[in-house]
Amino acid sequence: MNCVNWYEAYAFCIWDGGFLPSESEWEYVAAGGNQQREYPWGSTDPGTANQYAVYGSYYYDYASSIAPVGTATLGAAYWGQLDMAGEVFEWNLDGYAPYVDPCTNCAYLTRTAYRVIRGGGFEAFAQTLLSPGRHFYGGPPTGRDPNVGIRCARTP
Repeated sequence: MNCVNWYEAYAFCIWDGGFLPSESEWEYVAAGGNQQREYPWGSTDPGTANQYAVYGSYYYDYASSIAPVGTATLGAAYWGQLDMAGEVFEWNLDGYAPYVDPCTNCAYLTRTAYRVIRGGGFEAFAQTLLSPGRHFYGGPPTGRDPNVGIRCARTP
């Protein structure tokens, strides 16, 4: 789901029985935990054929909709999640602040003008697909953008 603001994403995940992941939770999954993968699927360059990730307008055209969920089948993360990189950026719980690395069980919950978004969108550059890649400014929590959507997390 895209074109939702942060508040809607937060509420939807609660309604759906999950939660909006913190930035550190999101990155842990994208990097494959202690594997520290370059991309969620490993170290293979994403290319432009949408096999690993939908990004850089290689799939999207303004006359149609975004790619269906799971289109980039070779882009599965370590635990099987699809579309961790590309398709749409994903809202995270955290307010946007200087990145702390390493970060263990932390979230920046102070209210800020922007919220963290991760993952790279269909119009994004390849560098935003990297597991530690971070959108350069985040997004205003009331903003709606076709490049920004939701990924709800669940407790294992």
